Amino acid sequence: MARDEAAPPAPAQRAPFANREFGLRVASAVVLGAAVLGSLVIGGWAFAAVWLIAGIVGAAEWLAMTRSEPLLPLLGLTGATLFGVLAAVLVGAPLWVPLLVLLAGSLGLLALGHGPGRRKPIWGLLGGAVVALVPTLLRIDPAIGIVGPAWMFAVVWSTDSVAYFTGRLIGGPKLMPRVSPKKTWSGALGGLAAGVIGGTATLLVARAQGWDALPGLSPALVAALSGLASILSMGGDLVESALKRRYGVKDSGRSIPGHGGVMDRLDGFFAVALLAGLCLAALRLLNA
Repeated sequence: MARDEAAPPAPAQRAPFANREFGLRVASAVVLGAAVLGSLVIGGWAFAAVWLIAGIVGAAEWLAMTRSEPLLPLLGLTGATLFGVLAAVLVGAPLWVPLLVLLAGSLGLLALGHGPGRRKPIWGLLGGAVVALVPTLLRIDPAIGIVGPAWMFAVVWSTDSVAYFTGRLIGGPKLMPRVSPKKTWSGALGGLAAGVIGGTATLLVARAQGWDALPGLSPALVAALSGLASILSMGGDLVESALKRRYGVKDSGRSIPGHGGVMDRLDGFFAVALLAGLCLAALRLLNA
């Protein structure tokens, strides 16, 4: 290059969050968060309906991802089964009633399915049941009420949001590059810290406001459970990433702008719901 020739200008560095996808992600999160929190305050059928819809849409995405056939009959039976299970729970039916509905739906899906993968729709049904049932069961439990789902939201949302921002701003070594190339150890550690703080703070604030939910749980135990839930939330995200790679899709769906599908948005929540469901079952066995 000649000495008097000007060097080409360096490419402008794009801010880590200055893009259209990030704007869509934030807007979708605000709208969905407002809807979920509003229904949480209302409770009852309104709250259950939100999670029933989430469970059905998530199951539909699973059916499409796994190319299960015949799609529409499988989806119709899945939706009807989830509605029947949730309705039985809300009207206070004995435990065997929703279990029987779930079993009948599973057998129906097995009979409808085609080919060697005909068991796959059952996993969609069971996953949808976890998403639809656990938040609803926590909300209607007199000893837990609004605080249980609020704790789940605080842990999952804090973990997801802070892990996203920390990973983008700090970067560093990758967490599991073969499964999810963008996730970093810095994001995971930031998300874990945020999940512990968010979950513990939720219970402490609730108790300060007079909501004496699960008084037997000490702040230290709540912090430990929040940490475990945060790790599970990130693990659920990685498992869903592995499933998408397995089936050759980028996103589980397109229902949520900036996020992909319901499975993309609720992968971590599903894992935390499993933990919360197991804890709820243990509490009821101890109090039986």
